[in-house]
Amino acid sequence: MAKGRYIVIEGQDGTGKSTQVELLAAYLRDQGQDVVTLREPGGGLPATEIMRDLLKNKDYNLDPVTITLIFTANRRELWVKTIEPALKRGKTVISDRNWWSTLAYEHYGFGVPAEVVRSIHEQSLPQRYLEPDIGFIFSLDDAERQRRLRSRNDDHIKDTFESQQSSFQTRVNNGYLEIARAHNINLIDASGMIDEIQWKIRKCLS
Repeated sequence: MAKGRYIVIEGQDGTGKSTQVELLAAYLRDQGQDVVTLREPGGGLPATEIMRDLLKNKDYNLDPVTITLIFTANRRELWVKTIEPALKRGKTVISDRNWWSTLAYEHYGFGVPAEVVRSIHEQSLPQRYLEPDIGFIFSLDDAERQRRLRSRNDDHIKDTFESQQSSFQTRVNNGYLEIARAHNINLIDASGMIDEIQWKIRKCLS
């Protein structure tokens, strides 16, 4: 059976991930590829969207290990019901985030031990999920990232992660840089023009 390609685009909110996911999907479809896009947490399944709402609602004030467990449950559902079946059919799957987010936010941000994050994911998900065919991490200066977030919607209510202090956001950003180095992930400067960033992504895929 044909094996598809699993692509992940990572980074903090406001770095332009979602825009680049859609642009890349459109480009690959024009090349004749059958493409599935999804986001984490969530991913479009009824149960995973409930998990997304639970994770994003800062009023619940969930413990960081609890957050890690719910994220992993979300990913397990997406792998079994969406990602793996698509890959087995030879499709290209482009995901807005994967488990690297939990390393960045729950480990570097909240302080959950890295071995706890890895163990939970390794026991729940296969190597194909943990090591995508190709990955990208977007990095952006926090002041510019916050400016972009504010420009989206003045009425936007900050979620569990956006509402954290600037020191948390700095730890997450630095964490992503470490993750990129440790896992040999393509690091993208997200301060560039949209077309320029998309060109960099396509060049890595060729």
